[in-house]
Amino acid sequence: MFEIQKGTGAIHVKTIRLPDELFRHLDQLAQDNGISMNALIMQCCNYALCNMEKPEEEA
Repeated sequence: MFEIQKGTGAIHVKTIRLPDELFRHLDQLAQDNGISMNALIMQCCNYALCNMEKPEEEA
């Protein structure tokens, strides 16, 4: 289960573009949890990557 945590740090700077609705949702979640939107997006990405289904290897 995804749980929002405080205290993550950024290393690289990159500009991303998000649809308005997604931006507003993430912004509200970050505010509600007292973290930056950047920290929230990093946590969401890490969670998605760690929980991604691995493709079956071809025999």
